[in-house]
Amino acid sequence: MRSIHQITGTDATQFLQGLITNDVLKAAQGPVYAAILTPQGKYLADFFVLEHEGALHLDVDADIAPSLIQRLSMYRLRSDVQITETVLQVARGTGPAPEGALPDPRHPALGWRLYGAEDGDDGTDWDAVRVAHCIPQTGIELTGDTFILEAGFERLNGVDFRKGCYVGQEVTARMKHKTELRKGLATVGVSGGAPVGTPITSGDKTVGTLFTQANGKAIAHLRFDRATGPLEAAGAHVTYPA
Repeated sequence: MRSIHQITGTDATQFLQGLITNDVLKAAQGPVYAAILTPQGKYLADFFVLEHEGALHLDVDADIAPSLIQRLSMYRLRSDVQITETVLQVARGTGPAPEGALPDPRHPALGWRLYGAEDGDDGTDWDAVRVAHCIPQTGIELTGDTFILEAGFERLNGVDFRKGCYVGQEVTARMKHKTELRKGLATVGVSGGAPVGTPITSGDKTVGTLFTQANGKAIAHLRFDRATGPLEAAGAHVTYPA
């Protein structure tokens, strides 16, 4: 389920621009994928920003919407910004796009999103799509311990390094300019199954965590330099690269 909130007021654009990881001005051309972070650069929430009927809207997972709105309200202070929950719903699919549908900005394989009076989808196996393209999901691969670059936000068009400051920007920029990330999400092969959140081990060392699984593959968070040799997750055999 998704929750759609309208952001209005004379300071709405400037307000969001100073908080989130992507450039709000891009919403004039279509939905923008973004996140809000802690000052330490860790994930708090991910969402889409879009223009709908002349106003900015946030499309966020309903489970984390209350905490996101609380966080935004904390930053609002004396800004002329109003945040109002709407009755809009989201339909999505990967087949022919209906009139008015907008492309999912994260990856072409994620198809389209349509904002209106009805929700639903066209029967797409979303877990299979996400696993095939290593696309994290709120509350599964994306948690409070996540650094967004380790979760692939640059590849998923979820961060803009030229837009200026936002909360957590300094940590994110430092990670960007490292030689390479030592940890992050990757698609792995998996034979057998294991619950989401199962540790991945190499011998007696924990080298990562197994998440969403589909069609013999899975999304995993790995310590890349340690994910060598035979890998296991609660009896499931894991292979990296997939």
